Amino acid sequence: MFKDRIANPYVRSLLEWLIAVGLAILFFLISRNFLFRMAHVTGSSMEPTLYHGDMLMLNRLGWLVNGPRINDVVAFPFRLDPSENFIKRVIALAGDKVDLIDGVFFVNDVPLDDDFSEAKIVLLGDEIFPLVVPEGAVFVLGDNRNGSKDSRFTDVGSVPIGDVVGRVAVRVWPLSRLGRP
Repeated sequence: MFKDRIANPYVRSLLEWLIAVGLAILFFLISRNFLFRMAHVTGSSMEPTLYHGDMLMLNRLGWLVNGPRINDVVAFPFRLDPSENFIKRVIALAGDKVDLIDGVFFVNDVPLDDDFSEAKIVLLGDEIFPLVVPEGAVFVLGDNRNGSKDSRFTDVGSVPIGDVVGRVAVRVWPLSRLGRP
């Protein structure tokens, strides 16, 4: 290829390095924009699943290909401050009816039975229930139901699928809790 045309070995070596670095940068940009992204947990809204300071790897491609599923933990920008990512659990999909009765969430008239939060909900939010999750959106809650700003509040609301940065694939920090959350 170009090696045969360039006689100077230093120039040839420099070109090889430039091509290798260029390919590495291209791979990084493609990976960052289409495959994976990193996110940090701030606050206690996802305890006991995720803790303040946890670093997560988000799977962007899987989210785009497979779409949302119940119990996915996803990251999305907060509507009022897009520089801040929220990390929450999907509990209802587009078309699902969500209700909050006496501190218990119901999805399609079935009580939400999850292992993520056992406390009775006292933080009700300002959304009006029952509600139907709009087309192209998901309803999300933090696992720490009484310490989370989530879809119960109108400034978060149902999250448009296009706003989701990715699905949590793995916790990478701290190393003592490395793995799927």
